[in-house]
Amino acid sequence: MAYGGVDVVHDAALSLRPGEVTALVGPNGSGKSTLLRTLARLQRARGGALTLDPGTDDAADGFALTARRFARHVALLTQSRPTPGGLTVRDVVEFGRYPYRGRWGRPDPDGAAAVDRALGMTGVTDLAGRGVEHLSGGQLQRVWIASCLAQETGVLLLDEPTTYLDLRYQVELLDLMRDLADDHGIAVGVVLHDLDQAAAVADRIALLDAGRIVADGTPGDVLTPRLLTDTYGIRIEVDTDPSTGRPRTRAIGRHHTRTERHRPS
Repeated sequence: MAYGGVDVVHDAALSLRPGEVTALVGPNGSGKSTLLRTLARLQRARGGALTLDPGTDDAADGFALTARRFARHVALLTQSRPTPGGLTVRDVVEFGRYPYRGRWGRPDPDGAAAVDRALGMTGVTDLAGRGVEHLSGGQLQRVWIASCLAQETGVLLLDEPTTYLDLRYQVELLDLMRDLADDHGIAVGVVLHDLDQAAAVADRIALLDAGRIVADGTPGDVLTPRLLTDTYGIRIEVDTDPSTGRPRTRAIGRHHTRTERHRPS
């Protein structure tokens, strides 16, 4: 996978499984978003294969499908999306039905039901008639995810979906990812910068460095002090979150020994 003739991701092999959340983590420039965009066919690969539904009678070459057919298998929520003016929440979610509409306005008999399901899955049914320009950042993010779900794909790709959201909406979005995997069997692939978020939400984590996947496994297998310190170039300590039993990370800077200064009362 390359930009301007320069290879960015090398020899990357990644499997996204139904009912699992796979998180891609790594430093800036490590190739996380490039790999995700290549899986969504927004970035051209120099070589390799993209197999949909491997091991089944419906297995298909993802690179050979038409764009419309491919969009019935894979949906992508990109980092940046405009806020469309003059449209309701339902209008935006209906965008996700484009793979099922013909070029000449062929009817989409299943569209209304699919949109209703997507609105319900993301908890925005009550907002269906509201203009999207009046939504909060967290609400709008859910609406865009609903649009992806209206595509009715088995694979959902999310590129840094928690960026710019406050703490509450970050947690709600992570919960939604788990719901989509656990309750609806969707294969979720997500790029995250926050290692603790990745540990909390993911079944598997792929750690990238300099365009290569250097580790791929459970959070406990991948989020180790040695691997993280080597990859990020800063000392990172790892312990266990007592409430979840999952790894918890801490990057150690030059001032980590400073104590809080108390002013006299």
